Amino acid sequence: MKSWPAPFIPAIPGHGPDVRVHDTATGRLLDAADAERVGLYVCGITPYDATHLGHAATYVTFDLLGRALRDAGHQVVYVQNVTDIDDPLFERATREGVSWQDLGDGEIALFREDMTALAVIPPDRYIGVVESIDSISAAVADLLASGAAYALPAGDVAGTDVYLDLAQRPGFGAVSGWNRTQMQQVYADRGGDPERGGKRDALDPLLWRAARPGEPAWPHPVRGAGRPGWHIECTAIARDHLGIPFAVQGGGTDLVFPHHEMSAVQSEGLTGGSTYARCYVHQAMVGYHGEKMSKSKGNLVKVSVLRRDGVDPMAIRLLLLAHDHRSPWEYTPELLTAAQSRLARWREALSVTTGPAADEALHGIRAALADGLDSPAALAAVDQWVEQCLTAGGEDQAGPGILARACDALLGVRV
Repeated sequence: MKSWPAPFIPAIPGHGPDVRVHDTATGRLLDAADAERVGLYVCGITPYDATHLGHAATYVTFDLLGRALRDAGHQVVYVQNVTDIDDPLFERATREGVSWQDLGDGEIALFREDMTALAVIPPDRYIGVVESIDSISAAVADLLASGAAYALPAGDVAGTDVYLDLAQRPGFGAVSGWNRTQMQQVYADRGGDPERGGKRDALDPLLWRAARPGEPAWPHPVRGAGRPGWHIECTAIARDHLGIPFAVQGGGTDLVFPHHEMSAVQSEGLTGGSTYARCYVHQAMVGYHGEKMSKSKGNLVKVSVLRRDGVDPMAIRLLLLAHDHRSPWEYTPELLTAAQSRLARWREALSVTTGPAADEALHGIRAALADGLDSPAALAAVDQWVEQCLTAGGEDQAGPGILARACDALLGVRV
């Protein structure tokens, strides 16, 4: 699948320290890298609506991580999927009388435009489910052959549905740390089918869905035509394009359970290893009008609409970076106005020919990013330099240029 153009990353003096991230599974700060090569997998969009600020917050956060890791001297191999087979996509396409392929292609194209505008470094491998069907169906066949999965008659149609047997997965629950009651409360709302009759456990995740009338289907080497379940796609794509284990699994906090939990135990069933990702890093939810911003609720602030209305994408990026990625926050127009004012102030200060030396600010940015991706502290380091520049000036000829390039290279903010 086609990705989007890579932004130019300017060179800056020195290099950053090792990067630590907040690991959801352990609750601790862990080194994001344990080798020169760092595998980063971030779950991508389901393309049935345009990019909203919640999406953008996730991809800017992991762009920040990739930038910090590269600045620390690591080779980052970044993989992102696209869930271009999914019920919400089919449902919207049916409502609007368009093909699900055309709907998905249009939304993916808009997502690419938004990511380009926000200066997000593209994945090294941008992989759709449709193009991965053979690999995913083979993974399901392997799980069946090993006894890690089981088949159920589809009931309403010929063919069988396939489920993972969680009873065989002692590591289940290690990613989220949730108890069974917590899991049951959200499972149905997050794509699960706990009421499906015949399952060995209500939480067993669907691996392969037998073909139903009106739904797209692909052949399966063992269980007949159908399509993949949601979670198995990421397990298979990560295995194929990063290898397991890899360093960091990323996404929004709404993916901790069931998606990342199931991805991990499916990997355990496929590989026999207990580690899927070394670290699990999650972006907190962005709210609007008192609720989580989501397509299903329709309370969206879309990046494309903001751009259409003339908002500088760099102000949108500053709006997102002003919030710690682990803390939920609610969008207001006043927050956007503040980000626009900050951008204007930065540009005013960084346009001067001489100013304060940039060493302290550059160190502050790097230290903040290395300490759990503390983007508000990184912005504060720039703010401090800007304040000094605009109020007291400075005689360093290199300072403004170095800091401008650092804002671009490390924060992705072109000033």
